[in-house]
Amino acid sequence: MITLYDCATAPSPRRARILLAEKGVVHDTVPVDLARGEQLGQAYRAINPQCTVPALRTDEGVLLADNASIAAYLEARYPQPPLLGSTPLEKAEIASWHWRAEFEGLLPIAEALRNSSPAMVNRALPGPVDYPQIAELAQRGLARVQQFLVVLNDRLAGREFIAADAFSIADIVAVVAVDFARVVRVKPGEQHPHLLRWRAAMALRPSMSL
Repeated sequence: MITLYDCATAPSPRRARILLAEKGVVHDTVPVDLARGEQLGQAYRAINPQCTVPALRTDEGVLLADNASIAAYLEARYPQPPLLGSTPLEKAEIASWHWRAEFEGLLPIAEALRNSSPAMVNRALPGPVDYPQIAELAQRGLARVQQFLVVLNDRLAGREFIAADAFSIADIVAVVAVDFARVVRVKPGEQHPHLLRWRAAMALRPSMSL
């Protein structure tokens, strides 16, 4: 049985939960309490030395320690429905917007949160190594998140999905980013009508409630 090491309140494992649901993959779940620092404890370090979630244990007993490897494995193991694209051009377009949703969306949100939250002093980056906060990065992160909403809104004008002509991993990551932005008090507004329409449509998918 596939096992997902998860945290219900964190954005990164939510990506994996949505992907598993869209693929219809039955799996076990092991919760990891990030608020209590369980990811940094010896027990979890023995499972995933990167000290991050999600992690996924495959049927073969191999541990996949990040979303990139989890997505690649699930797409290859369970090719239907294809969420990374079917044709070469679809794969390229989805990969591009997947990367943009991470780099222009999720990373700036994390940058803003981790460099400003009192609970994350010396935890400005995830993983086993402590890094100090840099206040300027928090401000830059907020500006980047605002710009990301503009980019998404422009992209979604006249489009049902972010990449190609079908639901894909690009939509998954973008939904997680848009929803997670609330932690830094950023959310779409009336100036983002296409983004709001898309997010409302995404809410109709059962996987998005996970």
